[in-house]
Amino acid sequence: MATASWEAIGTTALVRVTDHRHLELAESILREELESIDRAASSFCSDSEVSRLQRANGQRVIVSDELRQAVIVALAAASLTDGLVDPTLGANPGWRDVEVKGRTVRVPAGVMLDLGATGKALAADHAAAAIASATDGAGVLVSLGGDIATAGEPPEDGWLIHVTDDHRSDQTAFGQTVAIRRGALATSGTTVRHGPNGHHIIDPRTGQSAETPWRTASVTAATCVDANTASTASIVLGEAAPEWLTDQGLCARLVDNLGSVTTVGGWPLEPGSER
Repeated sequence: MATASWEAIGTTALVRVTDHRHLELAESILREELESIDRAASSFCSDSEVSRLQRANGQRVIVSDELRQAVIVALAAASLTDGLVDPTLGANPGWRDVEVKGRTVRVPAGVMLDLGATGKALAADHAAAAIASATDGAGVLVSLGGDIATAGEPPEDGWLIHVTDDHRSDQTAFGQTVAIRRGALATSGTTVRHGPNGHHIIDPRTGQSAETPWRTASVTAATCVDANTASTASIVLGEAAPEWLTDQGLCARLVDNLGSVTTVGGWPLEPGSER
């Protein structure tokens, strides 16, 4: 296998392929996808599409296919979680007030869209699928800040992933190494990214950092978007997360603030963990 990694969209981008001959093409495709999602959905760039959309003062705006899909995915995540993963911020947040009609999107005045989490996961899904298609089904893993999508023919033993607090940590960090053969895996956590008022995962019900027993939630799903949505919702749900994940039919690993591990579904058990 061969791997390339670099800093992009405020995190670490990584692509790994099962055949080293495809690495240059895979890196090029991932870089192009990241540039596309950044132009469309970056909240940190004043000339991105989503920034211009929010300056439209509640007017309907024609948008690119990239931004339209990013908004649709974010709203779907909100619907699936009954608003626990809400892409809207502002004086009157509320994902139900964002309208997508044809090629247009309308965001109410005073409401801001934050498409960062689901947009990053969407880019991972798109890039992995595009690379596999361009290489006639060769195996590929794409990781964006630890949110992982795979496509194509996996390695014989599957893709080995060390699940831990920080995706930049090496194999010696506290965590668990698991293997997946297809689909995606995403981890959300409260220990790495902090602001002046707490960690970065907001509970839309309070507008504050989520009060949660979990320091990380890792979830496997068919797509990176689904895995990211579920891992974020798990942090917000707190003690209710295991039951919700079970109802969704998902496998997950939840680590509490004392380091105790709870697994859900078919996630492999560790010594001392609870199911």
